[in-house]
Amino acid sequence: MLGSHFLYKSMRAVDLIRKKRDSGEHSLEEIQFLISGYTKGDIPDYQMAAWLMAAWIRGLNRAELAALTEVMLHSGEVVSHADIPGKKVDKHSTGGVGDKTSLILAPIVAAGGLTVPMISGRGLGHTGGTLDKLEAIPGFNTALSLQEFRRVLRECGMALHRANGGDCSG
Repeated sequence: MLGSHFLYKSMRAVDLIRKKRDSGEHSLEEIQFLISGYTKGDIPDYQMAAWLMAAWIRGLNRAELAALTEVMLHSGEVVSHADIPGKKVDKHSTGGVGDKTSLILAPIVAAGGLTVPMISGRGLGHTGGTLDKLEAIPGFNTALSLQEFRRVLRECGMALHRANGGDCSG
């Protein structure tokens, strides 16, 4: 890791933003630097936003997308459900007005015999997200510990866990 320390010391977020803005391609190490720096708080929001805008406008090639996915997956705690029997499926959403899909689809899929571990965050819009809606129900607990989440998942075939900023369900 000594080599990566020196490599990271020579990198600056502003240079990587400029590189992507100018249609350059990032190495795995550069993407690791960006994600690691951002999750540790070393790279401020405005710089990550600028990089994301450049990546959106200029695009990421397959190698960059694969690297970004892998680095983001391992940027927090990876939670495995391999010891829970059955096939696991994910229903993910970018959100939208009404957010009716998760609340209906997950129980139907679980009733069909599949296991549905769901991690949810806060809604970004005026309608709120799945988590916001469920927390409006008196007594509904979305702050389950990982142990409680896994117990509910085993017993019911589905469970909802509030994203804590550090885990990544796998």
